[in-house]
Amino acid sequence: MNLNLYGHDGKWLMVDCGISFDEPLVPAYRQAQSDATRHEVVAPDPSFIVRQRENLCGLVITHAHEDHIGAVPYLWQRFQCAVYATPFTAEVLRRKLAQRGLDQRVPIIEVGTSATAQLGPFTLRWMAITHSVPEPSALLIQTKVGNIFHTADWKIDAQPVTGKPFNPEVFQALAGESVLAMVGDSTNATKDGFSVSERNCFDGLFATIKPLSGRVVVSCFGSNIARLITLARVAKKTGRYMALLGRSLVNMHSIARHTGVWPEDVELIDPRHIGYLPPEEVLAVATGSQGEPRAALNRLALDSHPDLTLGKGDTVIFSSIVIPGNEAEVARLVSRFQGRGITTIQSEDSLLPIHASGHPYAEELKLMYRWVKPQIAIPVHGEPEHLRAHADIALASGVRKHYVGLNGDLYRLAPQAGIRRGVIRTGRIPVAQN
Repeated sequence: MNLNLYGHDGKWLMVDCGISFDEPLVPAYRQAQSDATRHEVVAPDPSFIVRQRENLCGLVITHAHEDHIGAVPYLWQRFQCAVYATPFTAEVLRRKLAQRGLDQRVPIIEVGTSATAQLGPFTLRWMAITHSVPEPSALLIQTKVGNIFHTADWKIDAQPVTGKPFNPEVFQALAGESVLAMVGDSTNATKDGFSVSERNCFDGLFATIKPLSGRVVVSCFGSNIARLITLARVAKKTGRYMALLGRSLVNMHSIARHTGVWPEDVELIDPRHIGYLPPEEVLAVATGSQGEPRAALNRLALDSHPDLTLGKGDTVIFSSIVIPGNEAEVARLVSRFQGRGITTIQSEDSLLPIHASGHPYAEELKLMYRWVKPQIAIPVHGEPEHLRAHADIALASGVRKHYVGLNGDLYRLAPQAGIRRGVIRTGRIPVAQN
């Protein structure tokens, strides 16, 4: 649930504006101060910047994941600033805004994956990077007092299914830009080695699905277009037909086709037809890998989905990880399938790579620090344990200064670097989906 603010010369730049699902208004590490009542959708409390929105130069969306883009339809009317995004991300945003009647009101400025723009005192350079969604971007934010490298979500993927391979030369060149601070993704900082390439998932999923004789249902994160393309190719190679079960999957496939991301030789069938095929010809992709009660996978578990019925001999594959906090919901879902004689395969238990994270492991972080050579490391995007692990990696990579903080801390980068604790009142607010 990202919302970052950079301030300089009396002006502010916002980077990303996301939501989270089924969360309390107080994070787990602070719940002693409040109850843990969960809300269906929550967003960051934007009160600080709303009070001075006349000084907000713009909002930049780095990529189309919900935790980076999802709050814009709910919060934009409080900011009313221009939104900058690459074409795929812009199309995702337009469709979200249309659902709330805002598609004609929000000024969306499309930028290329290597664009530059001047937003008030900030000079922005978009930098193509690899992640688990089309057109992810890192940002170089340049000011008169220093340059900031904002990684957003990323990984090193030499063989992505969508987009160009990771190009280290782009980031090695930053060593000559005198980067003051690198503000970086910490999600997998506690994991050793390198992340798995998205391309390797094809081999793992193909080897897992090929020997199966019954119906196969795969659940993955709806925005992972690369995984959908991989599964469609696996279906073709194993003699199966693939259909999408779940509104978010259908919408993302439509956006991918509209923006030219979806390959012309990869075809899907109407989900209304999937239930009439012989079991060995069925491959369905369903929403709900985190146990969401209204998603397609849970309806399949309850045998209440209108397009497909599963039974003994069929298999459900979780091409995803269990997000911390969702363990009980996923376990309940797995139990329902197993109770009906349906086999389940989870990525954590599979010997084959059936899921690939979109975030850097420890060795990838080390490489990025050695390439960029920032003066200061600022770990973000993770729980406190991930931020601390990230800081240790930065120190081991030769970055002497690092600041590990919490939401509401003010990082002062120039002229005198430091961190002031709890300066800004922050929090979470529930938002209503209608």
